Amino acid sequence: MKKITAILLAVLSIASVCSCKKEQLALTYSNQEQKIDKYISSATDRDSTIIVTRNKGSNRMTVVQGTGEKLMDYGHVSFYYAGYIFNGSASSSGMFATNHQTTAEQAGWNLTGMDFSLFETGLSSGELLEGLRYGLEGVQAGEECEIIFSGKYGYGNKTFGIIPANSALLYKIWVVGVSND
Repeated sequence: MKKITAILLAVLSIASVCSCKKEQLALTYSNQEQKIDKYISSATDRDSTIIVTRNKGSNRMTVVQGTGEKLMDYGHVSFYYAGYIFNGSASSSGMFATNHQTTAEQAGWNLTGMDFSLFETGLSSGELLEGLRYGLEGVQAGEECEIIFSGKYGYGNKTFGIIPANSALLYKIWVVGVSND
């Protein structure tokens, strides 16, 4: 009987720890989403021409409107980007990747050996983070935007390079081309 009681207590302890971790993670994502909403509100208060599009946990702020066809979920897109760990703002100290030469220069990055090639991908190729994929849906050639999402739609509980697990991310995007063929 003591053995069964000890096993039940161990199972309950493990379940309690798992439940607390899930609640903490949900709170982390909720706090990130509040920071994202505050950032978007602040930006749209400063500039009423910004267009905000929300799609499946991803938020896109269009700063410069593009033209032509809108990217569909099966389409292809080519763009330049700068990725930031989002802690309420996008600062060069939080930038973790870019293929945009001007942005790299302004951040003081060592440009030796960097690849500033246009990034080209199919939206449904599986190459993109979920938040980036949903944020890109509907962009047009020539569009400049920021796509922001919580860690839930980024790398989740995995650390990726210098990006801590469960980090909210912001991508500045310069769309060059869109094709739905």
